[in-house]
Amino acid sequence: MDTDFNHVEPQCLVDAFLKHPPNAFEAQTLDVSFYAFSTQFNLLTTLDAPLRKKIQSVLGYQYWQRFVHFPTQFIGTTVTEYTPLPHTHTAQQLLEQIQPFCQKQSLTIIKDLPIQSPLLPEKDNLFSQALIQSAQQRGFLAVEGQALAYVKIDFADQNDFLNRFSKSRRKNLKRKLKHLDELHVEIKHTGDAYFQNTDTLQQLYALYLEVYQQSDIHFDLLSLEFFRTILQESGQQGRVFMYWKDDTLIGYNICYVHNNTLVDKYIGLNYSLALDYNLYFISWFVNLDYAKTHHLDFYVAGWTDPEVKAQLGAQFTFTQHLVWVKSPMLRFILKKFRHLFESDAHWHQQQDT
Repeated sequence: MDTDFNHVEPQCLVDAFLKHPPNAFEAQTLDVSFYAFSTQFNLLTTLDAPLRKKIQSVLGYQYWQRFVHFPTQFIGTTVTEYTPLPHTHTAQQLLEQIQPFCQKQSLTIIKDLPIQSPLLPEKDNLFSQALIQSAQQRGFLAVEGQALAYVKIDFADQNDFLNRFSKSRRKNLKRKLKHLDELHVEIKHTGDAYFQNTDTLQQLYALYLEVYQQSDIHFDLLSLEFFRTILQESGQQGRVFMYWKDDTLIGYNICYVHNNTLVDKYIGLNYSLALDYNLYFISWFVNLDYAKTHHLDFYVAGWTDPEVKAQLGAQFTFTQHLVWVKSPMLRFILKKFRHLFESDAHWHQQQDT
């Protein structure tokens, strides 16, 4: 049982993050269960993709892009769905510890605070609400965060789940799922001797890099040593779902069973083959079947590609970031235009209209 707030995944991920932070990041523990990292943050990172690409296409961007990078202190980690916070502090005490960073860095961001998350106990949501209210009273800006996708495991079986879709959508998904018959699915536990092999680790990391390089957002590039650490860690209920076509690994998911939830953390794909076999869709249903078979409550599918995940039956829960801006001029600009940095919230509102 977790004693601190906002744990959706096991502590081993945080430990690996602190030991092997992403490229160009510095990570640290501020206090017990209170973590931070610093980096040069590109303000364009969370803009709506069309607007970001339009700005980056402006003549000379490679020369003036440094003006949208700011030294930033983040409270939290990049490997947890929410920011872990210690239960031993009040919201006011946490803010008092954070306040000194606000005078040192251009930006201080308390990231990924849950907003009435169904994945957390009520006490965690109440603490988050108290922290947001107290921070805003101190002058922090509240910015809407990303959409975290999840599926409640409340269906009888795969057919029952598929029956929730329209006839045409159900037909399309069943057609894609037929490729599963051509693949071999292997589920290994983290800590297995298989992950002691250097060549194996390098292969898995190379497939992770394929996904990273295909992504629209390049923020935290995790290292081979990070993956080595989590894959060789035993006793943390890690599951690696591996998809083989004959002797070729075409993709994998690293997941964790934690608090009766299957949490999908990292994916690696051989894109040329993964697309041929509709692996993204297949892995979604394999994960759901695993969660159902093991009597879990939720499948948590991460932050990226909300449009695709909505088409696969996901629901969404949101976060807020709290942002302190040291420069009065930059603060004025961000306050005026913060809606441009809330792309997932805009997408979700459009779905409801």
